[in-house]
Amino acid sequence: MRLYMAKIKNYKNHIKKSNDLVTSREQTRAGFIALALEKNYLAVPYVEEAKALKILAQKSKSPQGLLKNKALFPSLLSASGLSIKSLKHLNDEDQKAAVKGLIDEFLAPAGKAYADELVYRYLLTKGDALGGQTRNLAGVLGERKFLRALLAVLDVYQMPYHWMDNDSYIWHKKSKSDTQLEKKIKALSWSNSKGNRVLVLNINVPIVKKNIDISLLNGDYNSLVIKGKGSKDSIHRDNSTYISLGELKGGVDPAGADEHWKTANTALMRIRDNFKKLKAQPSTFFIGAAIESNMAEEIFEQLKKSTLVNAANLSIDEQLTSICDWLIHK
Repeated sequence: MRLYMAKIKNYKNHIKKSNDLVTSREQTRAGFIALALEKNYLAVPYVEEAKALKILAQKSKSPQGLLKNKALFPSLLSASGLSIKSLKHLNDEDQKAAVKGLIDEFLAPAGKAYADELVYRYLLTKGDALGGQTRNLAGVLGERKFLRALLAVLDVYQMPYHWMDNDSYIWHKKSKSDTQLEKKIKALSWSNSKGNRVLVLNINVPIVKKNIDISLLNGDYNSLVIKGKGSKDSIHRDNSTYISLGELKGGVDPAGADEHWKTANTALMRIRDNFKKLKAQPSTFFIGAAIESNMAEEIFEQLKKSTLVNAANLSIDEQLTSICDWLIHK
């Protein structure tokens, strides 16, 4: 292990020049396709609901007959264009008026095709809901890709680990099968030659007073408690436990790459400035899916000056594996 550790050179293992960081056209294309496929998976429930709605709506002899089926009323509300949020501000009479307007103005004029018209309008409203659901999808997919790479490196080294569920915040031991485990993880914990490590996603760092994408801390998994008893004494509330902090930008669109880097760079500067108050200052790193030439030059300059200790392109497997390797042995 000591011989291996001596070979760890931060970014120098996978970045020799700024251009190494640049996302290629092929990688951008693959990112957009992965994003599109995920959106289609998320749309499946809405499409199936629309199919069921059409079949059930056709059981009514007329558009006006839809009002007699109370079970369909929530779907009629959706088709009328009312969102779930808007319903909080409307009473029963307001809701009935909206549905009656839908039937009189749009479904009735459609004649025998009223069920089709209902489905079209239902899907328009659900499309807005899907849009909200997918707004941060690139970021979510970026996190999953990073976690999957981290799990892969731990598995290759056959290093035992614990993982925290992102819903219950309960810790679990590594299981024999970790299929799609990256969708459930809030934090990971393992041990290396330097001690116990905990990596946690999207946590508020006290001294920074902001949410940080990735934080690597010194401590045992039991010492990270997000909610409930013991959370006040959790290691993430102790600024001295932080080893390294990083920003992860999963957006694949080159048009937004520069803006994402500016946001990340500002966050990283804030981290360094605030931690200067402590004797032990943690290192900072950046991982991005869309990296353009100008960005790459700025990032590389920061690496050479040790402003950033590491960086990687999320779209390049070699770089992603290398930075995960570095984090695991940090």
